Amino acid sequence: MQDGPDHSPPEVMVEVVATPQRLASGMAVIRAFWETLPGSPGVYRMLNGAGEVLYVGKARNLKARVSSYARGDAPNNRIARMIAETAAMEFVTTTTETDALLLEINLIKQLKPRYNVLMRDDKSFPFILITGDHAAPQILKHRGARNRKGSYFGPFASGLAVTNTLNALQRAFLLRTCVDSYYENRSRPCLLFQIKRCSAPCTGEISLEDYALLVREAKAFLSGKSGTIRDKLAAEMLAAAERLDFEAAARYRDRISGLSSVQASQDINPAGVEEADVFAIHAEAGQFCIEVFFFRTGQNWGNRAFFPRADKAHETADVLDAFVAQFYDERPAPRLILLSEEIENRELLTQALSERMDYRVEIAVPKRGEKRDMVAHALTNAREALGRRLSESASQARLLEGVAQAFGLATPPRRIDVFDNSHIMGTNAVGAMIVSGSRGFSKTHYRTFNIQSTEITPGDDYGMMREVMRRRFSRLLKDAPRDEVPDDPDALPQWPDLVLIDGGKGQLDAVRGVLAELGIEGVPLVGVAKGPDRDAGRESFFLPDKPPFKLPPRDPTLYFIQRLRDEAHRFAIGTHRARRKRDITRNPLDEIAGIGPARKRALLLHFGTAKAVSRASQSDLEKVNGINATTAKIVYDFFHEKQS
Repeated sequence: MQDGPDHSPPEVMVEVVATPQRLASGMAVIRAFWETLPGSPGVYRMLNGAGEVLYVGKARNLKARVSSYARGDAPNNRIARMIAETAAMEFVTTTTETDALLLEINLIKQLKPRYNVLMRDDKSFPFILITGDHAAPQILKHRGARNRKGSYFGPFASGLAVTNTLNALQRAFLLRTCVDSYYENRSRPCLLFQIKRCSAPCTGEISLEDYALLVREAKAFLSGKSGTIRDKLAAEMLAAAERLDFEAAARYRDRISGLSSVQASQDINPAGVEEADVFAIHAEAGQFCIEVFFFRTGQNWGNRAFFPRADKAHETADVLDAFVAQFYDERPAPRLILLSEEIENRELLTQALSERMDYRVEIAVPKRGEKRDMVAHALTNAREALGRRLSESASQARLLEGVAQAFGLATPPRRIDVFDNSHIMGTNAVGAMIVSGSRGFSKTHYRTFNIQSTEITPGDDYGMMREVMRRRFSRLLKDAPRDEVPDDPDALPQWPDLVLIDGGKGQLDAVRGVLAELGIEGVPLVGVAKGPDRDAGRESFFLPDKPPFKLPPRDPTLYFIQRLRDEAHRFAIGTHRARRKRDITRNPLDEIAGIGPARKRALLLHFGTAKAVSRASQSDLEKVNGINATTAKIVYDFFHEKQS
C-alpha cells in the first residue's frame, strides 16, 4: 500500500563539493548573519546563490544554533556541503519553540528543501463516516476535511481497508450506503435489500426508530464495543431460535458473521492499547522505510509503509523525528504515539500536538511488554517493506536498461510516458497518458484528455493523437524548462526520456508532426503496433527514420513494454467507460438553469421520469408543488426548444 503523491520535482541544483575554500566562504556568510541574530526562538532558512532554499531549521535560541554553522561544525559531508553552498540566510523569530516547530514543518512541506527530510506522501487517510444530517444516516468512506455533520471513525491505512470494513459492516448492521438523492427517489427497495446488505429505510421496510437502533449498534462497534454488540446479537439469535422464528435467527447469524469478518482481517488487536499510532524505522542501502500502524478502539485499522527522502548521512532517529512532525501537520493525532527510537524533539512535539488536539498526547519509546511487541511487529514490517522495494528497484533498473538497449537510448529512461486513445465510433473520445519510472507506475502523474476539437472526424485516431500530444507538450513547454532535472534520484523528471505511442507508423508520424510544430527536438518516440490478430508477443516497434523491428518473443523487455501498453489501454478504457456512463445516466433536468435538487425531486415525484416531464404541457407543470408559472415556462421551453 505505497501510493505516493504528486510532488513537483525541485529545481535543478549543481552539487557543490565542500572544498576548504567554499566551506570558508559559506562560514563567512553565515557568520555575518550570526553577529546580528537575537537569542530568541525562531526558524532559519539557508539559501544558495540562486536564491533556492537549501535547508529549513528551527531553534530555541537562533544565535546559539546558527553559531555551529558559523564555526564550520560539520559532523558529516551533508552538513559540509550545505554550509559550502550557503550564500544567504533568512530568519523568522517566534514567541515559543513550539511555534518555531510548527512553522518549520509548514515551510519544509511548502519549500521541499534539498537537505531536509521530506515525507513525500501527504495523501489524506480515509475515515468511515456515519452521517448525522439525515433521518436515516448513511455510512460511507470519507477523505479530506471533516465538514459534514456526523461521526467519523479512523484513520484507516488505505481505501481498500475501508472498503472491506464497509462491506462487512453492511452485512452486520444493514446501514444504507446510497446518496441522499437516490434515497429520496426510491419507490421500492433496491438490490442491496434483496441480498441482505441494507434494511431499506427508504421504502419503510424498517421503521426509522429501528433503523436508529442499527446506527447506534454500528457506532458502538466502531467505538470499540465489539464484544458487547456480539453478545447482544448472539442472545437475540438464540431467543429467535427458541421461539421458532428461524428466519430472524438466520438474519442475526448473518450479522454476527459480518462482525467476525471485520475482526478476522485485523491480525493484531492489542488488549491493553485502546488508541495509538505506531512508527518504526529501518534503514538499508542508503534508503529509509517508516512503517505506520493505526490502532483505534482496540482494533488494528491497517498499516502503511512510507519511504521519506533523506540523505543517507542522516541518522535514523533524525529521519523519524522529522517524519513524525510532518505526518501530523494536517492529521489528527491519537492519544498515544509509539516510536521505535528516541527522537530529539519528543517533548516539544508532545506539547505541540497536545495543544492542537485539546487533549494530552503521549509520545513513548516502549522498552517492554505489549507496546514493545507492537513496535517490534511494525519494525519487522518496515524491514520487509524496504527489502521488497530494494528488490523491485533492482528489477526495474534492469528492465529500464533493456529498454535503453532496445531503442538505442544513451542511458536508461528515468521517465516513460505512454499514450493511448479510447472511443466507440468516435463518441466519448478520450486520450490517456500513463507514466512509469524507476519505482514502477506513478499513478499520481497519470493524465486524461477529453477530445475537444470539433474538426476531428469521429474515429480519427491520428487526429485525436495530434490533439492529445499538442495539449500535453504545449503545457510542458509552458510549465517546465527542458533542462530542469530533479536532484532527487528517485523523483520523476517532468519531461519524458521516452514516449511510447499505442499505434504504428501513422500514429508515430502524427506525433512527430506535432512536436515539430512546437519546435521540440530530442524526445525519443516509439510506436508500438499490435501483432497480427492483435496477438501479444508479436508487436512491431516503429522508430523515426528506421525500419520497424520485433523483439524476441521471450525477451523480458518485450514483456515490460507490453505491461506499459496494457496499463495505458486499461486506463484509457476505464476513463472512456466512466465518461460514457455519465452521459448515459445524465438527467436532462440537470441542464435546466434554475432547477435545483428540490424542484427536480418535485418534478420526478409528480411525473415519475424525466421523459414524462419533457412531454408535459406547461399547465401540467404548473400543478407541481413548488413549480410556479415562471419555472414551468422555463422547463417547457427547454424541452420544446430541444425538440424543435
